[in-house]
Amino acid sequence: MIIDKLQEFRQQAYKFLGNGRDAILDLMDAVLTSPRVKSFAELSLSAVYRRKWSSLYESLKDSRPNRGKLRRLCVEQIPKAIRPLLAGDHTGWGRPHAKTLRDRIFVHQPNLVEGNKPIVLGHDYSTLAWIPEMSGSWAIPLCHERISSFETAAQRGAFQLRQVCRDLTARPIATYDSEYGSATFINLTEDIPVDLLLRLRPNRCLYKAPAPYSGCGRPRKHGDKFQLANADSWGEPSATFSLEDETVGQVLIQQWSDLHFKKASQRHFQVMRVTHPHCSGLWLAWVGEQMPSLEQIWRLYLRRFAIDHWYRFAKQRLHWTLPQLLTPQQALRWSDLMPLLSWQLWLARQLVIDTPLPWQKTQTNLTLGRVAQGFAALLVRIGSPACSPKPRGKSLGWNSGRKRSPFPRFPVIKKHASRPKKVNKDNLNS
Repeated sequence: MIIDKLQEFRQQAYKFLGNGRDAILDLMDAVLTSPRVKSFAELSLSAVYRRKWSSLYESLKDSRPNRGKLRRLCVEQIPKAIRPLLAGDHTGWGRPHAKTLRDRIFVHQPNLVEGNKPIVLGHDYSTLAWIPEMSGSWAIPLCHERISSFETAAQRGAFQLRQVCRDLTARPIATYDSEYGSATFINLTEDIPVDLLLRLRPNRCLYKAPAPYSGCGRPRKHGDKFQLANADSWGEPSATFSLEDETVGQVLIQQWSDLHFKKASQRHFQVMRVTHPHCSGLWLAWVGEQMPSLEQIWRLYLRRFAIDHWYRFAKQRLHWTLPQLLTPQQALRWSDLMPLLSWQLWLARQLVIDTPLPWQKTQTNLTLGRVAQGFAALLVRIGSPACSPKPRGKSLGWNSGRKRSPFPRFPVIKKHASRPKKVNKDNLNS
């Protein structure tokens, strides 16, 4: 049944890929079976890619994937009996030398050169992923879209979250980094049925609930300030919890209730401060309905870092940032394949046989990289729904030694007899 589910997923994805879907599916198989390539054109040398190298670029130019149906196909793979845990973030695709590439912006790029700013010209991509397990590095994206220069990461992230929540049957928990822990993102997600677990920057200023209305003047919207960097403004926490963790040691969690941003006074939330020997203060905010226990909520946020592992896997193993494409549309169509590739690996995790390299240890719970390492042997069993390529190019001409037909292919058209020239009557009268 597991192999049938994988084959059905590939068949449904093949139907929604649009034009050039045969070449696109061969391209995905080539990516999964090619761990190391130096250029995008080298993927055409894979044994599973049955077309010429030019079809790599032509398929990305002509394809029109149905992103809504592909997103719903990925969401359908999430079990209905569990409450989904989502993680959102964005990363950059640096294109500093593509001077003619449209809609480039400054994106974050780690730079090891001392004194240089960690930015580069390129495109920014927003991702919303499902975290399937409470341990490990698995993160399977549901949306992976480009952030245009006319919007912010918070706007694109809220748009993706709204689309995914429409397809889910259970109310999810979505975790985001400190860039999304702002009044802007809280206002954008106010009408979305989701519980948010956000990280707050330590320089944020929040406000407590106002005092009861005295009956004179305008009612107050904000109470006293709650400055994360000023311990004197905190007051007594409403709850405190401590635990002994095997990795970091003694962990202390403090909770304060009914806090809000100045520009989002209508949404009150809970704030937690997590401290342990390796962290002086991690500030978290729970925006939503019934909050889990303090022990669970701290571990829920730690699962958000699985999306960082997927970003590294997509750039290094799935060759996401390898091609130098000419237009943003081609780059977006290429990026649409990253969730499909990741979901195939997730569905195949129990089917592949672990084949470690001589310097690698065997694994019981296979990671993304280990499943991709053994996917080539599985591909022989499941096959491909893509059609074989049709012969194209110039005609080979008439075969040597073959007799020509005595009858012409086209009938011979006889020329009409020349008509007599018209006589000018004016010349005759003269």
